[in-house]
Amino acid sequence: MMLIPQKLDGFDVEDAVARMLDRPELWWQAVGFFVHHFAGWKTTWQASVGDDAAERRQVHALRSAAANVGAVTLAAAAERLEKALLSRLDGKPEEIPGNWRTLLGEAFDRAWGAAARAWQDAGCDLPERP
Repeated sequence: MMLIPQKLDGFDVEDAVARMLDRPELWWQAVGFFVHHFAGWKTTWQASVGDDAAERRQVHALRSAAANVGAVTLAAAAERLEKALLSRLDGKPEEIPGNWRTLLGEAFDRAWGAAARAWQDAGCDLPERP
């Protein structure tokens, strides 16, 4: 039987597991998906900056996945940037503070890194990163 962590730095594991019918194995599967699916996210996201619609799609996907696995700080940083991008797409001259993207990148590195380390510590394979 695989040991599923009850705590993960930067994650509200208890809340995420509760939303998954109190089934830790479902949360752990979602963490595995997050680790694998988003391994190259930062590179793809950075390439999308300058195209508000493409960047919003990248940030939205990350926000949704982060919220799903309980990565609360990451989800909040992504939500803030996504709202600003949506405002710009709606024609409002929203200026995005320069540090918002930096903060999102740092939050991603912390959350993805914590999830990847836990995944690896559980004996699971890590994906190749670009």
